[in-house]
Amino acid sequence: MVTLTDIERESYKDSPVHRLDPRIKLLFTLAIIIYAVSLPRIHEKNIIRLFAIEVYLLLLVLAAGLDLRYFFLRILAILPFGLAIILIQPFLRPSFIENYTPYPLDLPFGLSITYEGLDFGSTLLAKFLVCITAIILFSSTTRLRDMVAAADRIGIPREFTLLLSMMIRYLFLFWAVLKRIRIAQQTRLFDIWNKDVPRKWVIEQVGNSISSIFIRSYEQGERTYISMLCRGYGSGHEKAYYRAKIRAQDIFFLLLSAGCILYIHIYI
Repeated sequence: MVTLTDIERESYKDSPVHRLDPRIKLLFTLAIIIYAVSLPRIHEKNIIRLFAIEVYLLLLVLAAGLDLRYFFLRILAILPFGLAIILIQPFLRPSFIENYTPYPLDLPFGLSITYEGLDFGSTLLAKFLVCITAIILFSSTTRLRDMVAAADRIGIPREFTLLLSMMIRYLFLFWAVLKRIRIAQQTRLFDIWNKDVPRKWVIEQVGNSISSIFIRSYEQGERTYISMLCRGYGSGHEKAYYRAKIRAQDIFFLLLSAGCILYIHIYI
């Protein structure tokens, strides 16, 4: 089980990737995502190019010394959110495809699979894997506070970075509150998968837990906002992030990554 503490602990390791400037890592992650998304919907070289990008990202994972079990568990936790869309693509016939080639397979309910649908679905899966690998690599090698600082330094709107900083500050607090609620339920022998208990009652208890979290979040937000006003929030001096300069090795990594992407796109 990967927890929030495990995620933050990985970011405190020391490696060449960890030591890169957070702004460079953020720009690198955005570049990978933009490149993956901008590839054609269907192209014979899509899978090869995305596979090469994935290999490059995995080499960076090894260079960062991340726990591979932890890394792949995070990927598996995110995969279901994309698989629901990807798995139905072979059965659909999007309008941007003019000619379809049916796959010789008899399916019930009048369903049919096409080669173009399989190609499009596999491309979507490869794009999804590359994007989440880049995001997990970035979050695993960058401290949460440094992520917000990097976003602020490259020009992300102030309101957005403020919301991120507040979320990061209290994310671990509400995770601890949720754990206390779960422990309290377990001590009272509450089991969400217990088949001897009516489903309606179980759903009510889960709803009560979610409602409790929302109420505590609202109350904590009110207390935090009042405290911020008492400390002069709104005067324009709320943040004091570091002013580190981008070093030569940061520029070298960015140029090397850009060169790899260009080489993969042109020569592969």
